[in-house]
Amino acid sequence: MTAIASPIETLEPTAAELPRFADVAAAAERLAGHAVETPLLESDAVNRLVGGRLLVKAEVLQHGGAFKFRGAFNRLVQLDAEERTRGVVAFSSGNHAQGVAAAARLLGIHATIVMPADAPAIKVAATREHGAEIITYDRFTESREEIAARLARERGSTLVPSFDDFHIIAGQGTAGLELVRQARDVGARLDDVVICCGGGGLTAGCSLAIRELTRDTRIWCAEPAAFNDHQRSLEAGRRLANDPSARSICDALLAPEPGLLTFAINRETLTGGLAVTDQEALDAVAFAFRHFKLVLEPGGAVALASVLFGRIPSEGRTIAVVCSGGNIEAEMFARALGVGA
Repeated sequence: MTAIASPIETLEPTAAELPRFADVAAAAERLAGHAVETPLLESDAVNRLVGGRLLVKAEVLQHGGAFKFRGAFNRLVQLDAEERTRGVVAFSSGNHAQGVAAAARLLGIHATIVMPADAPAIKVAATREHGAEIITYDRFTESREEIAARLARERGSTLVPSFDDFHIIAGQGTAGLELVRQARDVGARLDDVVICCGGGGLTAGCSLAIRELTRDTRIWCAEPAAFNDHQRSLEAGRRLANDPSARSICDALLAPEPGLLTFAINRETLTGGLAVTDQEALDAVAFAFRHFKLVLEPGGAVALASVLFGRIPSEGRTIAVVCSGGNIEAEMFARALGVGA
């Protein structure tokens, strides 16, 4: 399931194609008054359990139940009047879909979202409620990128990638900007920050902010064990793809390989990658509900799981984790809590 795949042959992005800290700061100005400044939570009981200080950045409380609104709004708000009339096209298993749909609704833009046919019903329903048009595909036999690109060409719409985009990365980085400031406000010196990672947009954006503002902090990405492409790519020094037969309940983190732009940033800013099992992610979902009263989806819980299950030492350390999303179906939540059938 986690065998190393062949390296991906691509051209390296130029420095001009990669966002920098200044772009994250500019995104924060655009998002002011539109995005939720999500809280940084702490529990004395949890601190005793981990033997250190654990801070939880609750991105589940962002618009759409995940961090994705940040990047989507930063991308869409910069479209000119003519581009807005032609609409946008995005592809997503659900969280980016909701982020784009919510941002598009606020800005009066028509959004078309390409979603896998097996996407959680809660994510499909929420995306549709924001007024987006949904096109479904088979994630195992069809290419979402090709479908979305074709639709964008046919309609003259702007394509809004889920992670490998300059403005998306910069927008996601505003969560890291907030995290560092909030940690300082509570007198916390961050030893480690762990960020949930799929294609790497949140990780890349946050790491740009964190590395600029607190240079001694170790920064880690966290992934499902069957989709640990970033972890393996960081170790290899080049982008490696996941096994196409791999499966995970962490539907928000099932990117086939690291992004071209995101990996170019992450290999320079990250300390390394961490991976957890699906069961550990589910246990972290239950832990977050019990101790922080947060509802996480499995993919949004992998950073927390990596600390709870000892992927990095926590004794005597101050660690922040970014809990990236909370769009979980009732059946999966009941499974995590060990209740129901």
